[in-house]
Amino acid sequence: MITGAASGIGRATAIRFANEGYDVCLNDIQEEKLAAFMKELPEGKHLLFPGSYADENSVIMGDEIIKRNWGSLDALINCAGLSEKTDPIEMEIGRWRRVFDIMLNGCMIMTKLAVKLMEKEGRIVHITSIHGTRAEKYASSYSMAKAAINQYCRAMAVELADQHILINAIAPGFVRTPMSVVDGENELDSPWFRDNYVIGQHLPLRRAADPEEIAGVALFLAGEDASYITGQVITVDGGLTITF
Repeated sequence: MITGAASGIGRATAIRFANEGYDVCLNDIQEEKLAAFMKELPEGKHLLFPGSYADENSVIMGDEIIKRNWGSLDALINCAGLSEKTDPIEMEIGRWRRVFDIMLNGCMIMTKLAVKLMEKEGRIVHITSIHGTRAEKYASSYSMAKAAINQYCRAMAVELADQHILINAIAPGFVRTPMSVVDGENELDSPWFRDNYVIGQHLPLRRAADPEEIAGVALFLAGEDASYITGQVITVDGGLTITF
């Protein structure tokens, strides 16, 4: 199961898993885009699960789709999310809660679904962000939601260990996805990014990641070589958070 599969990291992850021989169940709120994308995947018993991953009624439908077609689930890769600028002083409480309701509650709802569909063991990977340990102006609700997901992964790793379900998180830095476009401008093509991260010393690899580079880490965490890794937040940021 891959949430947020219509674009960005979710799309790249779906392609990578399908190319490795997995059957994938695609979830996203962009139903038409999702359906068109599924036709591009290599042949397999792929499933379509449109709707919000933070909507319990929608997730019930996803549960039924998987039970009817697969019977069980091996891995959940939760890539869905949202990013919006918020003023922590002036914003209404409803807008503050929206970020948590979608990202944190969606993470919890999808984890509950996945665990019930995993027969003996399984893997759960949540895509978070380096914002979970860093602060940026107008990103307080986003950062706090990501930090909460990181801690949720640690807590659930303890809760699920006896069921042999491993749960981890990936915290990317800059990634070239549609979420990089802010107010019509791709921040990765801006003078600000070039001066600070390409010319400057703040990003050792001097470039943003491609979504496929995050997908590769998700594949590793879902595979046999990660059989002794749980409760971890794997930072994939080109070295951004090791310097200043």
